[in-house]
Amino acid sequence: MNNTKVWGIMAEYSTPRAIYNACKKVRDAGYKKWDACTPFPVHGLERAMGLSASYLPWLVLIAGLAGGILALIGTSWVSVIEYPLNIAGKPLLSIPAFIPIIFEVTILFSALTTVFGMLAINQLPRFNHPVFNNTRFKQVTDNKFFIIIESQDINFNMKETLQLLESTDAVIINTIGD
Repeated sequence: MNNTKVWGIMAEYSTPRAIYNACKKVRDAGYKKWDACTPFPVHGLERAMGLSASYLPWLVLIAGLAGGILALIGTSWVSVIEYPLNIAGKPLLSIPAFIPIIFEVTILFSALTTVFGMLAINQLPRFNHPVFNNTRFKQVTDNKFFIIIESQDINFNMKETLQLLESTDAVIINTIGD
């Protein structure tokens, strides 16, 4: 008897239309811990999967605003309080002179939040995944489309999940073990 624990079920499809329709069926069945893997972006697949919009743009906006405000406070502090220079009677607090610094710090905070936020949201880096051990999955970068449903999903039942994937006209259905 094989003692391998089942990590999930993987279904293979040969066309973008087939995986699109299969994603709608999996979404409608109520699964939450599943993913679709394609060799290229498939238009509308995120809607078929029922994915909500990412909150990363809001994080980037907040970080950018924080960076700009921090740069304004920092440059104002240095120019007015810490090291005031009266040059030719010009005002100590001159916002136009601070714009390059404010702009650069805003971009820096936004860029760092984008990179590290994307890594955190996507749970990266992940150096190994159970599907990488499946030889068929290697074709995902060439011309095959896959849906992977994790066994940790609350709706996962081996028999029912297999029946669902079979009803989606999958070319091949495999179980993925740990």
